[in-house]
Amino acid sequence: MPSIQSGIHDNHRRGLVGEFLKEKIQKDADLSIVSAYFTIYAFEALRDQLLNINHLNFLFGEPGFIRSLDPDKTVKKFFKIVDEHLELGKRLKQKQVARDCAEWIRSKVDIRSVKQSNLLHGKMYHVDLDGVHDSIIGSSNFTVKGLGLGEQNNIELNLEVNDRRDRKDLGNWFREIWEDDELVEDVKNEVLLYLEQLYQNNPPEFIYYKTLYHIFEKFLT
Repeated sequence: MPSIQSGIHDNHRRGLVGEFLKEKIQKDADLSIVSAYFTIYAFEALRDQLLNINHLNFLFGEPGFIRSLDPDKTVKKFFKIVDEHLELGKRLKQKQVARDCAEWIRSKVDIRSVKQSNLLHGKMYHVDLDGVHDSIIGSSNFTVKGLGLGEQNNIELNLEVNDRRDRKDLGNWFREIWEDDELVEDVKNEVLLYLEQLYQNNPPEFIYYKTLYHIFEKFLT
């Protein structure tokens, strides 16, 4: 089905969010992303662009890392690292993708999360290249399906921001949230710990208790 030319990117008939990002993310760009989810395969899908950026500030719109440790799977996993329902080929390369993603995060990414659930609902991708801004806002999370780069994509509703003033102000809006210590906290170490568990050969019980120890140690020090 032919794509309709539009400022809407719905991963269906009006363009893919991932294609927008592939076009706009240029070498040495600075990125700001707001998303409820982050997955290693979204990183893999945009690897060529993301490895060459200057820096990314990634803000989780849900404080879900501790929830993702729930052994009984009774809590919705806002903080997920691996896309669900992936074909076998991607599952087999998971360790290498996780390792590569972790190396990238260590060198080029800062990660924070809002502290309060059900507070920040928007999704945003903002690109700043030497003061030239590009932005898209809407419903797409940083997952393969959310970006429209999977085999069966979500139908999303995102709008490319065309007004120069609004694109710049979105960058300002992001910084206001990002720098508010009452609203957000740093979770980069937690993300790296989880990724480390994906590419190390550890039994599930070891992973679970090691992660819990790390979380409790953080709050006790």
